[in-house]
This record gives sequence, C-alpha cells and structure tokens, in this order.
Amino acid sequence: MSETESFIDEVTEEVRRDRLFAMFRKYGWIAILLVVLIVGGAAVTEWRKASRIAASKAFGDSLLTALDETSPEARRAALQKAADEAAGDANKLAIEKLMLASDPAEDKAGTLAALDAVAADASLPQLYRDLAALRRVIVAGDEMDIASRRAALEPLVIPGRPFRTLALEQMAYLSVEAGEVEAAITQLRALSNDQEAPTGLRQRAGQMIVALGGEVKDS
Repeated sequence: MSETESFIDEVTEEVRRDRLFAMFRKYGWIAILLVVLIVGGAAVTEWRKASRIAASKAFGDSLLTALDETSPEARRAALQKAADEAAGDANKLAIEKLMLASDPAEDKAGTLAALDAVAADASLPQLYRDLAALRRVIVAGDEMDIASRRAALEPLVIPGRPFRTLALEQMAYLSVEAGEVEAAITQLRALSNDQEAPTGLRQRAGQMIVALGGEVKDS
C-alpha cells in the first residue's frame, strides 16, 4: 500500500471517528435516558411487587389473629372489622365465608365444612383459600391422619405462598406427632433461621427445639 493510500485511509478513519463522537454527543443522552427508564421501571415494578406481598402477608396475619380470638363473638367482630376494611367484593365475600368457620369449639363440623368451602372456591383470592386450608388442618387435629394433614399443607409451603412459614411450623409439629424427633428438630432449626418467619414464630421454633432436646444453631 502506498503512503498516499495509507494517509487517505487514516484521514477517512479519523473522519468516521469524529462523526461517531459527534453522534454520541448529540444523541447519547437518549441511550442514557432509555437505560435509566428501563432500570428505574424494573425497580419500581419490584418495589410494587414486594409491597403487595408484604401487604398480603400482613392482612393474612390479621385474619389469623382474628380467627384466634378467644370467643366466637370476638372472632366474628374481628372478622367483620377486617371485612369492613377490605377492598373488593371478593375479599369481603371470602371474609364473610370465614365467619361461618369462627366457632370450632361449639360447632366443629360446621367450622370444617365452612373452611372446606372457602378452600375449594376457585373464585376467591389464593390468600383466603390458603388460610382456610391451614386453618382446617389446625382445627381438625388428629381427626385427620398425619399423611392427610401433610398432603394438605404441602401446597402451602411453596415459596411465595402467604402462609408458608406457618405451614412449615405445622409440618414440624406433625413430625413430632409422628415420633420423628430428629426430622422435627431439623425443620424447626431451619424455621428459626428463616428471615421470612415472624419473630414470634422463630422464637417458638427455638423453644420447641430445646423442648425436644436439640440445640438452637444460628445460620
């Protein structure tokens, strides 16, 4: 290649580079803006998702607390308050159905039937169906065999389900009931270190481990 051709190539490359830099200076802000919008949009979406999950769990906990009130009257009053505060007809309908399951001491059969109806109603939000399934296992107790209770709880322990940690706690208790002490300690130890579990639940798990003769180990 001659020196002239080499010089022309160098000049051409320099011109191309200058044009490219000019385009970056003129339109580069658009690319930066697009990146910011994409990243920001993803962050907002994740924040909204996390907020919905947190709100769902908090509302579910309030419903469980309502169902654990000491008297049928108190349970119905707490559920009615939740229904008044709930948004959407499906939420209110679900809570009204749960009211029929608020008296397990006096009407256990009716309570179980009401919980079955909620758990099987595909038109209701998953939150209430999971709550009813969990509550049914607790109310039924040893009237259901251990295998049936485990089968009812297994769908509830899938990551992302609102009552996952409470269902895991019940699974550990079933292991105790079945005489599987080491398995129960292992389950409870995992639960005591589960950051998704409420503080009270983690404390209960730790206390149960000690009661079973195990040691609480930090993760």
